[in-house]
Amino acid sequence: MTSLSLASILAGGYRNFGAPASLLRTLAFLPSYSITKHRRKNAISFRSNKRDFACQTSNLEPAYTSTSTSSVNGHFEYDRLLPCPSFNRPPRVEHLVVLEETRVLDYICQALDLPPLFVADLIHFGAVHYALVCPQPPPTATPEQVSLFEEVTAPEVLKNRASIKGKTKREAQKTFRVTHADQFLEPGMYLRVHVHPKRFPRCYEIDWKSRIIDVTKTFVVLDKPAGTSVGGTIDNIEESCATFATRALGLTTPLKTTHQIDNCTEGCVVLARSKGYCSVFHGKIREKTVQKLYLALSASPLPIGVITHYMRPVNVAPRLVSEEFVKGWTLCKLEVLECKKVPWPDAITEEEYSISDSWWPTKDYAYECKVNLLTGRTHQIRAQFAACGAPLVGDSMYMPAAIAEIENPGINPFGKHKKQFNDKDEDIAEWIEEHGIKPFGKYEKQFNDEDDDESSAIADWVLKHGKEPLIAIGLQACQISWDDGKHTYNAGSPWWRRRISENAD
Repeated sequence: MTSLSLASILAGGYRNFGAPASLLRTLAFLPSYSITKHRRKNAISFRSNKRDFACQTSNLEPAYTSTSTSSVNGHFEYDRLLPCPSFNRPPRVEHLVVLEETRVLDYICQALDLPPLFVADLIHFGAVHYALVCPQPPPTATPEQVSLFEEVTAPEVLKNRASIKGKTKREAQKTFRVTHADQFLEPGMYLRVHVHPKRFPRCYEIDWKSRIIDVTKTFVVLDKPAGTSVGGTIDNIEESCATFATRALGLTTPLKTTHQIDNCTEGCVVLARSKGYCSVFHGKIREKTVQKLYLALSASPLPIGVITHYMRPVNVAPRLVSEEFVKGWTLCKLEVLECKKVPWPDAITEEEYSISDSWWPTKDYAYECKVNLLTGRTHQIRAQFAACGAPLVGDSMYMPAAIAEIENPGINPFGKHKKQFNDKDEDIAEWIEEHGIKPFGKYEKQFNDEDDDESSAIADWVLKHGKEPLIAIGLQACQISWDDGKHTYNAGSPWWRRRISENAD
């Protein structure tokens, strides 16, 4: 029980920001904990595998070890979530409806046949979420699961639960992170368990002190490394820039995220030292007093000037953009200030940063562009550059689509060479604009054969995009400033220049 108690401490109601990564690695080598597998009971379980994590190779070690050789009593060994693997395990998200009062650690262990140390690590990583009332079961639920759900969430049952009195149904269904392994659950509560959190091995390879640009009483400016998350993900708040920068500075209060840049992007980010300044900086962003300059390494040149697109309002990648105005779509504007020819990154640099060329036809030169981001949208520079036929070097998501458009002009239903559909297709466009979703899913709206042309074109275009890059792309947030330049900070040399600088030295 000693090891379990230690894991519980780690997974307790706080995050141990004073503990260095080396200590966590040491904890990973504690003696393995054995447990007899339980028969799943007293839980409604729905499995979801919607997320798609890319693996570097297929023969790497798994994130945790479950040996094929069992002991005589049927137990199996377990090696914790640390040390961090160099890849992500296949997605696995479990949805549970609680049917009995118990401790969250014990409940998940029993319901999902998981070892206690592993569940404690999941809680510490922020990979377990709860809600007072479960959302509706998914369409894949069995009649038995639906019946059990209705039993524990019936109005006459819910009205007797003191925890949800005074709350609307929507408020009661809001999810929160489980922060303590000893947190008690009550019947009818909902749990979402990300059994295979997305991992960020780069966090353990970085000299974080060398990435600190400035430290003030109210904020910290960090030169974020590529291949890391600013504030963590929905299933992993442990392996984040905020966490590791906090430890590197020896702070007792965790740094807070004020804005985001993509995991595969490097450069300047501002982390607040208090909730108060976090709100202040959010206000500056809303008032558009924060200016961001980027260096973008593109595969083709772009003209100097303002580039305008409209982005589909769907919160999922890839982000689709249109050169023409589409009702309900979001305005995207950036200004290319400079564009100069530079050498394409050499093979050693490409290997170090896992740069994929996606079979781009020419690799003699790349083009370094300085970009003034006039509107801040997710994937904006990546999507706009690709739409102009100049995808970013290493962008394995948008470069394949750009190549497809070059090889087959008109395949992009929102590009300059797009196919013109007849007036009968207006109801499809209206459907997209109204719902912000593709009209060709499981519950697709039924159109006639002629109307299917445009929806099929959109579906085909989405499939032309690839997967998210493993580590880096040719994009750096090179400068951030606010208060009319009173605060101005610059990142170091972008990754594609560092090897050249090192050779010059």
